Amino acid sequence: MTDRPILFSAPMVRALLDGRKTQTRRIMKVQPPKEEDFGGSVFGLCPAVADGVKMHSLNQYKNLPKHPTKWDLDGSVGVARRAGFPMEYDARFAIGDRLWVKETWRAHRAYDQYRPGLIGTESRIWYEADGRDNCDQHGKGRPSIFMPRWASRLTLVVTDVRVERLHKISEADAQAEGVDRLVMYDSGAFYAGFPEGTYRCGFAGIWSHINSAEAWEANPWVVAVSFDVIKENIDG
Repeated sequence: MTDRPILFSAPMVRALLDGRKTQTRRIMKVQPPKEEDFGGSVFGLCPAVADGVKMHSLNQYKNLPKHPTKWDLDGSVGVARRAGFPMEYDARFAIGDRLWVKETWRAHRAYDQYRPGLIGTESRIWYEADGRDNCDQHGKGRPSIFMPRWASRLTLVVTDVRVERLHKISEADAQAEGVDRLVMYDSGAFYAGFPEGTYRCGFAGIWSHINSAEAWEANPWVVAVSFDVIKENIDG
């Protein structure tokens, strides 16, 4: 089990708080091969056998202990090896990991000249996902990446990890991502408020907004992480 930070935008933090978001997808840092780049080849990823465990035949695989984060390339491995692809990939996330959420925030204005690491834990914290209030005590906005661990208010406990292509996301998975139903027109623009809208289209829209217009069409390999949301600091 590992504790690690994870960044979310204000709309996604709102979805976490509202109970609408129980999944997130993150692009794999090292990309496995894609079938469309190797005609006739098939690729997949399966959990790697735990370190130090010997497998003498494929019939043993199902009952052997698995590594918490490593995944082995499956399918047309010979083609991938000749093309220089690794045979093993790190998903980074494992069941039981605790993720403390970093979000856009503000400390008391008295700390505006201080680096985040020097802000005292006695300072009140304001969160951008909550909207602005009429208080005149909050200071400058600070990016989520600089949120200290003690200021986090949400902890995610990982319950499942999958490695798959982005387009494999189902309608149910997209809904669990906490997005709104959208439709996409030929222009590439996304619109809300239409009965034919889908969560999958909504996820494609937010993925494109965050990563770039071409990011959805690129269909990368991603780590799909499911989690339980705990509304308190990780050290609570």
